[in-house]
Order: sequence, then C-alpha cells, then structure tokens
Amino acid sequence: MRPALIATPGGRTATEPSDGATAVLRAVLRGGPLARTAIIRETGLSAAAVSRHTAELLAMGLVWEPPEPSRRPRPGRPRIPLDIETSHHVAAGVHIAVPRLTFSLTDLRGRVIAQERVPRPPQHGAVLHDVAARLPGFLRRHAHGRSVLGLGVVTGGWVDPDAGVLVENSALGWRDIPLRRTLQRVVGLPVHVEGHARALAQAELLFGAVRGDNLVHLFVGNAVDAAIATGGVVLQGRRHGAGGIAHLPVPGSAEPCTCGRSGCLQATVSDRAVAQRAVAAGIIDRPDFQLLVRVARDGDSRALELCRTRLRLIAHAVRPLLALISPDSLVLTESATIHLPRLLEELTRELEEDGERVRTGSFGTYTLAVAATAPVLSAVYRDPLGLRTAGSAAR
Repeated sequence: MRPALIATPGGRTATEPSDGATAVLRAVLRGGPLARTAIIRETGLSAAAVSRHTAELLAMGLVWEPPEPSRRPRPGRPRIPLDIETSHHVAAGVHIAVPRLTFSLTDLRGRVIAQERVPRPPQHGAVLHDVAARLPGFLRRHAHGRSVLGLGVVTGGWVDPDAGVLVENSALGWRDIPLRRTLQRVVGLPVHVEGHARALAQAELLFGAVRGDNLVHLFVGNAVDAAIATGGVVLQGRRHGAGGIAHLPVPGSAEPCTCGRSGCLQATVSDRAVAQRAVAAGIIDRPDFQLLVRVARDGDSRALELCRTRLRLIAHAVRPLLALISPDSLVLTESATIHLPRLLEELTRELEEDGERVRTGSFGTYTLAVAATAPVLSAVYRDPLGLRTAGSAAR
C-alpha cells in the first residue's frame, strides 16, 4: 500500500538535498509518459541515479508505470514509461477573495478535481472558522480516499509564506493575520500560505501553457499584485514584498487610496473601483465587476470601453516593470479578458513592441482554484523527498 504523505511548509533543510529526485519528477511532469532513457537524457543524471530516484518516487506514489501501447516487440529490455500518478495524492486549497471563498482540490498535474464557492464572512476570524468548518465536508465529498498532501491558503496583498502570515491586504482590510498558525491547529493538515500572484506564477511554471522560465505574472482583481520569476524561480524579495505594485502611480488618476495618497494602481483599476465607476455612469445598478463583464459580453459599448480603459491604464503602469526585467512573457489574470479574450488586444496595442510578450493565464475559470493549491504542489515539485508520512510530523 502506498503511504499517505504530507507536504510540510519549508520542506527539508539545505543539508538534505533531493535535486536528483526533483529533476526526475519535473522531467516526468514536463514530458510524461517518459522512458527512463529519455529521463537520463533530459536530466543528465546517470542511469543508476535515475533508477534509484524512480524507485523512490514509485514507492511514494508520485509516479507510476502506465502500460505501453501494444506494438511489435523490440530488441533489448522493455522501455517502461513513467508518468505522474494522479489518482493517489491530491492538494487542497482555499482562495480568500473580497466577495467569496473558493475551495478546491487538484491532482498532481494541477488539474481541478472539484471547486466550491461560498460567500466570504466579513471578519477574518469568521473566515478562518468557516474554512475550518467547511473543509472536512469538502474533502469527504471530493477526495474519495485519496491522500491529501496539504492545504494551500491563498489571497491577495502582501503575504509572508515562511511565517504563514498575511501581512496586509487592503482590499480585505486585513493586517498581520497568522493564517497558518490559526488554521493548522484545527484542519489537521500542513498549511501553505502564499499571495495569489506568486501562487499563479508557480502554477504557470509547473503546469501552464506559457513557455519560458522568465515571466511576470499580473493579477488584477479586487487586489492588484504581480509576481516575478527568473530562471524558473519566483522571487520573494525582502520580507517577501516582491511584486507589490498596488501603489504604483497612475498618471491622471485622482482616485483616493487606503494608503492615504491618491492615484495608486489598485485604487484606480481594481474590480471594485471600475465597478463603482460603472454604477456612477449608470451602466450597472450595483458595484459588481462580474455584472459589468456580463453587460460587456452582451455588447454594451460603455461597459466595453470601461474594460478597455482599465487595460490601457494597466499597460502604462507595468511598462517600466517590463523594461527593467525583460521577461519572456507577461501573463495576465484579469476577469474581463478571461470572458472576452479580444480585449487583450487593448493591452498588447498599448504596450507596443512589448505587446507580443503578453499572454492570458493558462487556467481560465479555474484560475482561483488552481492558485489555491499551487503552494502545496510547488512544495512537492521543489523537494519530493521532503514529503513525510502522515502522522510523522507535528502539525
């Protein structure tokens, strides 16, 4: 019987490297089903090392040996391929947004098995109580006996994943919330905390359609955040503050911001800000950005222009970031372009020569569900041998 494993935050210490196992697992993720000979070519590891690491990963239930399609016999030893095992382990997650909580479950390829959305209680204590109360039922309905590796807790704003603390999310009005410490006491799983822009950048690098190891991921919702990845590594920065773009200045904007200034990017282009302008213009009757998008999809020219204006403002704000970092891709997660892909042309046109690097996120309407579990799966692919047998670690 394969073990039930958990992915503890932080993994193992630097004195216990599992670079070889990591390389094998990532090669199988990228190219599986993959023969061992192909893994040797892909990773540069010796045949003995690949054999040892595949045996470890097979025993842990992280990879499996799918049957070869029937074909004429070939000389030599049979080439038994390896692929990611998606039926044994799952990752759980919850994304905390202004209007709602999104619970999700994904397999080891980041594919969404289940997601459920519920309204968000107003206070952080009630939110965390709600997460703890709802999670067991969600897992009973959807995990079907599979090993749950951990719980990802993802939200916007400034997040310290090492401490498991939400430092600040002005859209929620939360500061210094110990998400991991509070939840880990009651959910019975390791808790991995991350900001949603960095979580989505991790997911793009592991599972996304976007190619290249250097990217900027831009998340525009009620919170506005960015994540920067170079060489396949998502930057954290000092005190995990990398990617904080909410207070970049927007020329010509006088929108008041919670920081005390005016004209900040989040205060100008967030879902809430744009929806409020739509109400003031008589386009919609309540400040609901999803309602504005539905009206735009129905062809309302004023709604479409508000969405286009937002994208132009975003382009002006992030152009210096692209010039500084020169990424392979700028990946945008933004609701209007998910539902109206043609609007992306507004951003690409405004960015001129940089526009050819713009891509929409890979996960569509499952974006928040994938973001929620990405910190758990990132820990698995960062250090698979750091996984522990359930019950072997203090929680």
